[in-house]
Amino acid sequence: MRPSAFASVVLILSCMGLGAVTTIALWTTWLGIAIGLAAGLLLGVVALLLLRYALSWDLYSLLGATSGILIGIVIASVLTSGFPAILEDPRASATVRTLILVIFVLMGMELGKAKAREFRKRDKIAQDQARHVIGILDTSVIIDGRLAGICETGFLSGDLIIPEFVLRELQNIADSQDPTRRTRGRRGLDVLNRIKKQSIVTVVIDDTDYPAMADVDPKLIQRAKETGYPIITNDFNLNKVAEVHSIRVLNINQLANALKPIMLPGETMKVHIVREGKEPAQGVAFLDDGTMVVVEHGRKYQGQTIETTVTSVLQTPAGRMIFAVVKE
Repeated sequence: MRPSAFASVVLILSCMGLGAVTTIALWTTWLGIAIGLAAGLLLGVVALLLLRYALSWDLYSLLGATSGILIGIVIASVLTSGFPAILEDPRASATVRTLILVIFVLMGMELGKAKAREFRKRDKIAQDQARHVIGILDTSVIIDGRLAGICETGFLSGDLIIPEFVLRELQNIADSQDPTRRTRGRRGLDVLNRIKKQSIVTVVIDDTDYPAMADVDPKLIQRAKETGYPIITNDFNLNKVAEVHSIRVLNINQLANALKPIMLPGETMKVHIVREGKEPAQGVAFLDDGTMVVVEHGRKYQGQTIETTVTSVLQTPAGRMIFAVVKE
């Protein structure tokens, strides 16, 4: 966050005016006025930089730094109260008092900021423990769209954490020049709006970022490590990397595979042969949920609906495959 242009201009002009008025009172010449304006400009630039630095702090850090500065001023004043009697030279006394004041003010400010951030972290941990967090959303699972349907069924309740850097990536995809990527990004934004309308699920935007990391996946890994929350994703590679880091992953594809009907060898079912298989005489069909059915000697029935008998079921990382033969 930065100060507005109007506030910046007013601050610099005020400092220049202060410098000019001060030098006029001490040195009423054009050279003195010029020196005062230059000194005021330098003071204004320094004040503007300090203001920008302070605006980058959060509220906890600002309050902590303010409290630390006040405490530092009080301690420095108490310690230097007897210096005029000890140091006979007024200039030496003023210099020593100023240095001690600067030291304690800086120490108080940094100590106050550090303790305020520690307090904020503890407060946030306490708040997180008081609520139920489902997990941290990845971009892939938002674009996929099935999570919104799961939330609408009522099986999930609690908070879904969406990091700010995931939202930025989703926005970049939605603004892409590629029509396919743009459509996927906009669908992801629509899915978020659907999820936000659910009463038993709360969408929480996390503004924590890691500027030193360029990619989203390492940021998700780091955030999951710090919070202990699982990652909700459909990304196979991210799933594997998270497992290496001992991070729990909720994969929508695995959930979908677990919910598919269990077919046992010997059961019969009707399928529509849509194409030939890899092996000779094989035909391939698909169930309504997308499960592939490989039918031995089914190639000659391509384009037809036939009755088959299940021989075996193979579970793969990509899903479930069913092998069947044409029923006699």
